[in-house]
Amino acid sequence: MADKGKTTAGNDQAEPGTTSAEAYVVKDPEVFARNLARMLEELGKAASAWVEPREKGEVVDTVSEPMADMVKTFSKVGEYWLSDPKRALDAQTSLLTSYFGMWSASVARMSGEDTSPRPPNRDKRFADPDWENNPFFEFLKNAYFITSDWANKLVDESEGLDPHTRHKAAFYVRQITSALSPANFIATNPELYKEMVASNGENLVKGMHMLAEDIAAGKGELRLRQSDASKFKVGGNIAVSPGKVIAQNEVCQVIQYDPSTETVLKRPLMIVPPWINKFYILDLNPKKSFIKWAVDQGHTVFVISWVNPDQRHAGKDWESYSREGISFALDTIEKATGEREVNAIGYCVGGTLLAATLALHAQEKVQRIATATFFTTQTDFTYAGDLKVFVDEAQISAIENAMEKNGYLDGSKMATAFNMLRASDLIWPYVVNNYLKGKDPMPFDLLYWNSDATRMAAANHSYYLRNCYLENNLSQGKMQLAGKTLNLGDIKIPVYNLAAREDHIAPARSAYIGGKLFGGDVTYVMSGSGHIAGVVNPPSSGKYQFWSDGPAHAEFEDWVAGAVETPGSWWPHWHAWIRAASDEEVPARKPGGKKLKPIEDAPGSYVQVRI
Repeated sequence: MADKGKTTAGNDQAEPGTTSAEAYVVKDPEVFARNLARMLEELGKAASAWVEPREKGEVVDTVSEPMADMVKTFSKVGEYWLSDPKRALDAQTSLLTSYFGMWSASVARMSGEDTSPRPPNRDKRFADPDWENNPFFEFLKNAYFITSDWANKLVDESEGLDPHTRHKAAFYVRQITSALSPANFIATNPELYKEMVASNGENLVKGMHMLAEDIAAGKGELRLRQSDASKFKVGGNIAVSPGKVIAQNEVCQVIQYDPSTETVLKRPLMIVPPWINKFYILDLNPKKSFIKWAVDQGHTVFVISWVNPDQRHAGKDWESYSREGISFALDTIEKATGEREVNAIGYCVGGTLLAATLALHAQEKVQRIATATFFTTQTDFTYAGDLKVFVDEAQISAIENAMEKNGYLDGSKMATAFNMLRASDLIWPYVVNNYLKGKDPMPFDLLYWNSDATRMAAANHSYYLRNCYLENNLSQGKMQLAGKTLNLGDIKIPVYNLAAREDHIAPARSAYIGGKLFGGDVTYVMSGSGHIAGVVNPPSSGKYQFWSDGPAHAEFEDWVAGAVETPGSWWPHWHAWIRAASDEEVPARKPGGKKLKPIEDAPGSYVQVRI
């Protein structure tokens, strides 16, 4: 009888819960060798796709700048530990002690001395049974966790670091540990190794072919595919709510959606989405569409669809987006409906622009927005999360220099930055699935939208980075817009301030603190999940929950502790808040009304421009 985890000679059947050694043996060496040659050929194509645009000067690598910043950051951490020999020795001893403890535990389990159940694995990167049952792979996994925990501890316990440096160091450690996970390499991942053996290397041929395609699609940069893009079409099976583009200019199109009720609320609803992404996150499909749901509740919905800028838009700054975006939409709505006052929603940076515009309107004695709703919006960037890692004077200057040539920041740069916030979920699983397993990603509308990136006009993006993330001017009453100094306290209208508990982009605490700056009544609500799923959560899904009615004027943690948790979507709660402000109804309105002739069907042409 063989020991557990092993097989008898000539028997390729493994014990339950283990994998046969046969799974790791190449069955057809000749085919395997042939596929390796094909893999190298495809890898050469990928290399050519990367090199060619650089030789032509079409791509200029800037990787040295973030690498230099990372080295500089880690050097400050190293200075603390290496400046005291005893401290450095203690750190090394701590790591070695953990390794020896792991080794002793492994020996005890292999000898049968330790039969206690192992804690359940909650990391989906290590789901294959051989991460537990094969001593080699179990050793790699445990060593990885010990080393990554130790590296994080070095940063946490480093004294004398300024907050920004500490934040950057912790972020860079997470990026490195995510990248160096043994799950990301064929030789150290049992699932990948068995896949390679089972297909005689065919998976690697397909994977390298996909890699070459993705680098070519990115014109020399890797455009990581997270979804099967062939299954989606904007205006075909996503962004399909019926409506019309009723006005447009250089900065945006304004869409009005067809009514689905006989009467509608007298006040129209204007949505200001972020220009960093496209508006159809709010209209992915009929079941998930906030836009459709709002129409079905009796709102006359108007949405700003931002232009995907090019060199012509280099000088379009925040004032341009405020005047030619929000103010243009307000004028359009008034022409289409006869209503001067609207309910407004701002999402993410669209909300930040909306807040700045409201403060500007207060200075100019303009009263056109009756209520404001902010989806995961920051107006105070003190606790702005991991995106602050990318913002200091040196990095902003480098971005501005990069934008100077074309007049915009390529959308892939921002997409990469957002993906890096959750690299273990949004980068490395797709690297493994696509290029090592050789499998196409599953069709997923949310990830299709996530990859449909937009460019940022140079003047607009520079203003945003400097005034919000770097200098935090809006929260301090220092932001200058259209010759006015903005004060959020001047905004006296009712505000519905929605945050998401697990938001990595606009943290819930940051949104809460920013909401305190408004001068009127603020209703703070925190949804479950993150920046997208916390917002796009229709009542029909029955998912998540939201918190509301926490103690007034409390610190964030006290508000959360005292808030009322309600299962399901926050959408009905918001709609009740809107109706409480004004529930007067009028007959349903057709897009454009009597004064504006529709230009084209929703979702319009601006949103369909891809980079």
